Amino acid sequence: MSTRLTGYKDAIDHLPTGGTLVLDDVSWDDYEELLNEIEDRPGFRVSYNEGRLEIMSPKPEHEECKRIIERIVDTLSDELDINVEPRGSATWKNKPDKGTEGDTCYYVANAERIIGKRDIDITKDPPPDLIIEVDSTNESLNKFVIYSTLHIPEIWRYDVKHSHLYMYELKGTDYVAIASSRSFPILTPEVLVEIIDLGKTLGQKAALAAFRQWLKKLR
Repeated sequence: MSTRLTGYKDAIDHLPTGGTLVLDDVSWDDYEELLNEIEDRPGFRVSYNEGRLEIMSPKPEHEECKRIIERIVDTLSDELDINVEPRGSATWKNKPDKGTEGDTCYYVANAERIIGKRDIDITKDPPPDLIIEVDSTNESLNKFVIYSTLHIPEIWRYDVKHSHLYMYELKGTDYVAIASSRSFPILTPEVLVEIIDLGKTLGQKAALAAFRQWLKKLR
């Protein structure tokens, strides 16, 4: 391991919960080696854009919000019998200058195409249909240019501080706000925020029960 990479690892070891580490002039090889070195520490979120490396250590509230959004998607999939393939916080790369992972991601329209695939290569396979980001400081906005290069069709961004959710669709090379989900048209930002807020006050089990009742009323 190079001296520089050892220094990166030492900085990560001292990164406080909720903190973000930004490093410039990082080579692609060092980025890939660093991913291998911290592979057994999945709590970190790592992004690379033309030599600029950003590493974030999420707070517990961040993980709480991520989990209830995942459970909402799981519930929707079960209740409406929609085939959804989750890939969690997998790392997606466009060698040699861009790579990142969301807080969680899903294949929906392309679910059937990646079932059984352990190693997905988005130069040959489709990218995830949906990336979900949970933000405490709007840090994921810096990743949109990476997602655009990776041709991610849809992003949900939940703003923890203001309890607001934004949905975006890729149009050309830019993301534009949309009023309902491309992957799940039944869902709007307002519906998701209502369920997330219920989870914070009543607990996730009660919030998901309310979500199921809402879905049944729509049938």
